[in-house]
Amino acid sequence: MYLFKQNSKWLLALVLSAAGASFAAPALAHDSGEGRHKEKWPQAQLQAEAVTEVAQDTVTITLATEISDASQSAVASALSKTLEEVMKKAKGHEKVKATSGNYRIWPMNDKDGKISNWRGRGEILLESTDFAAASELASTLSDRMPIANLRFSVSPRLRAKQEEALLAQAAQAFRDRAKALADAFGYAGYDIKEVNLGGSGARYEAAPRMMAMAADKASVPLEGGTETVSVSIQGSIFLRSAQK
Repeated sequence: MYLFKQNSKWLLALVLSAAGASFAAPALAHDSGEGRHKEKWPQAQLQAEAVTEVAQDTVTITLATEISDASQSAVASALSKTLEEVMKKAKGHEKVKATSGNYRIWPMNDKDGKISNWRGRGEILLESTDFAAASELASTLSDRMPIANLRFSVSPRLRAKQEEALLAQAAQAFRDRAKALADAFGYAGYDIKEVNLGGSGARYEAAPRMMAMAADKASVPLEGGTETVSVSIQGSIFLRSAQK
C-alpha cells in the first residue's frame, strides 16, 4: 500500500490495465534487462508459404433415384425400399464405403395450385480410394440407382501427410525471410514474437465422364485431377537493436 500512496503513476497503470486499456507501464525493478530492451526493438510482420500439388486419391460417386406417386406415403415407402435394397448390396463391398446422401419428398401442384402428386429423391454415396472398385460397384447398382454425380478429392490421411512436410518447409522459409530482413536493415539478428499457422487448397478435377455408365453399365476408368495443398505461416519478429 505504501508504494501506491507514494507513486500515483503506478496506481494509474494498474487501474488502466484492469479495465482492458493498452498502457505501457514502466518496467518493474526485477524485470530482466532483455525484456525491457525487446519492447524498444523494431518489429516486423512476415509471411511465408509452402505449396505442393497433390493427385486426388479419393472418388465419391452419387447414386440417385426419383419416384413419383399419388400419395406422400406411397412415395416414402417405395423410396425407402429402393434405398434399403441398394444400400444392402453396396455395404457388402469392402473396398468402397457406402453412406446415405440427401433424402427429400415434395408435392407437385397442378395449374390450380392443388397437389396433383408427390415426388421423392434419395441418394447413396460411394466413396473409395480404389477407383476401379468404385466404378465397378457403381455400374452394378446403376440399374436401380443411376449415377447422378461424382467428385474427386484428396483424402484426409494424404492431406495431413503433405501438410506435415509443408510445415517444415514453410517454417524454414519464414526463418530465411526473417534473417534476410534483419540483414537488409543492418541488424544483428531477430527474435520471434508470435506465429500463426494457416493453410488452403484449390481443386482441379477431371471431367465427369462416368455419367455414361448409367446407360450401358460398363465400368469406366476414372481419373482424378490434382489439388494444391499449402501451409502458410504469418507472424511478427523483433529486430535486435544491437547492430552489426
